Amino acid sequence: MKKEKFCLEEATIDSIHTEFKNGSLTCKELIKKYIDRIEKCDKIGPMINSVIMINKNAFKIADELDEKFKKSGLTGPLHGIPVLLKDNINLEGTETTAGSISLKEVKSEKNAFITKKLKDAGAIIIAKVNLHEFAIWGETVSSILGQTLNPYDLTRTPGGSSGGTGAAVAMNFGLIGIGTDTVNSVRSPASACNLVGFRPTVGLVSRSGIIPYSLTQDTAGPIMRTVEDTAKVLDAIVGYDVKDPMTAWSIGNIPKTYTKYLNTEGLNGKRIGVLKSFFGNEEIHKQVNDIIYSNLKVMEDNGAEVVNIYENIDADKLIEQTSVHLYELKEDLNEYLKELGSRSKVNSLNDIIKSKKYHKGIEKNIKFAETIDRSMPEYNKRIVNRIELQNLVMELMAKYKLDAILYPHQKRPVVKVGESQVDRNGVLGAITGFPSCVLPAGFTNQTETAPIGIPVGIEFLTREWNESVLFEIAYGLEQSTKNRKSPVINKNIV
Repeated sequence: MKKEKFCLEEATIDSIHTEFKNGSLTCKELIKKYIDRIEKCDKIGPMINSVIMINKNAFKIADELDEKFKKSGLTGPLHGIPVLLKDNINLEGTETTAGSISLKEVKSEKNAFITKKLKDAGAIIIAKVNLHEFAIWGETVSSILGQTLNPYDLTRTPGGSSGGTGAAVAMNFGLIGIGTDTVNSVRSPASACNLVGFRPTVGLVSRSGIIPYSLTQDTAGPIMRTVEDTAKVLDAIVGYDVKDPMTAWSIGNIPKTYTKYLNTEGLNGKRIGVLKSFFGNEEIHKQVNDIIYSNLKVMEDNGAEVVNIYENIDADKLIEQTSVHLYELKEDLNEYLKELGSRSKVNSLNDIIKSKKYHKGIEKNIKFAETIDRSMPEYNKRIVNRIELQNLVMELMAKYKLDAILYPHQKRPVVKVGESQVDRNGVLGAITGFPSCVLPAGFTNQTETAPIGIPVGIEFLTREWNESVLFEIAYGLEQSTKNRKSPVINKNIV
């Protein structure tokens, strides 16, 4: 019987598994299709420049999974599904560079906990992808690879720091995207690349085996094309890890599956607060505001009650006065680098600075981080501010009887290459540690460089361990709007 042609573009976990079961596709054929796609578009063609390296073992693993499938069917919920792994996450036997030449040729001896969980679920790590070096900012430029481009507008950045993951998932270079998030870094690329970006409660997903930035705020999360696949990936990666004490808090807070909250009527009866201070008031903000308000109308039409929140929270001041990321960078990164021992030529942040083997764009931040730490009074002040912010958010949710708080992830379209990200709002979830999710909200007006417009992301935040509510809201909105669209350049790929 002749096999039906499988369409790779916008494939889902379910559609791929259906092809496996029908006998019309094998894991090896699937991996070849994705690698062919990377080779046609990442360093040639549109030159997205997102992939640092392709996993040389991907075909071998695919062959093994095909043999197991012949004997007993799917080996796990993510059987054969290709993963794009941010290159600050360890994959045994491969380099983990954090985007830095200073860590080139430093191979990981073990998988990160999250990598092991993905592999145990049957997934295949197909590639390691670019990031803003050491995850330090949001444009996704590194000394190891350079600048990654936004597939929707090649003159713009893909957000960051997990922009390599976002751009590659948007381009259909793989199906599962994994990023890390300390301030904005999972949700920024989701917003910029028309994707779902999920930042879980800190402690739901282990950070062991991930190059750290700030362990008070660090987490990892999925960057996906659909809410359903996001839920399936989160199911696979959560859980207690003895090497990450924060995950002990997740015990008793993990449902059997997040997929049970994928309700098409998930918006009905939800009370959602609109954080007005997180919207811009200038002309450059107008298109984003209009797009977010159009989504509010859809939400109301689907049974949600929308409430305006006028209390002033300033995202920029939260970065300046409350976020602890730079105050923790030196100590947390040094602990990781020290464990590399003789495998690495750098074993501290100071070693990296002395080596000069890093992108000049991070120099100011890493040199400042070398001068500060947790012992300083300013750090203690920020920790107090963090607790006060957590209390404020909880008070707002109680006062307005809210299920979630809503705002644009970025007040203006993602910036052009060469510019620094501004007007991002992800810091609220990062500092509180509360779960938040970005969804595709729509597109700005078309331009010569953005043929379908620039993607805009809408962000929802809720109480810690309340991921189930985020999935209800996210799935309800996604199914009501269908805002996800593939980049135009995808249409020309065979």
